Amino acid sequence: MPVQPGTESSSYGACPEPPCAARVVAAGGSVQKEKMSIGQYGFIALAIDTEGNMFGLHSML
Repeated sequence: MPVQPGTESSSYGACPEPPCAARVVAAGGSVQKEKMSIGQYGFIALAIDTEGNMFGLHSML
């Protein structure tokens, strides 16, 4: 079922040790947006799980 505009939510999980994106791929997911800096707040990456849900990974490293 398509997502209706305005109903999306984002979930971010802490990723204390890199490379978390590689673990997502190994588990069958995919990386939507590679690791990127968010300044003094660390780094984030966006991934998609095996059911098509997007989620974020956050790391200070």
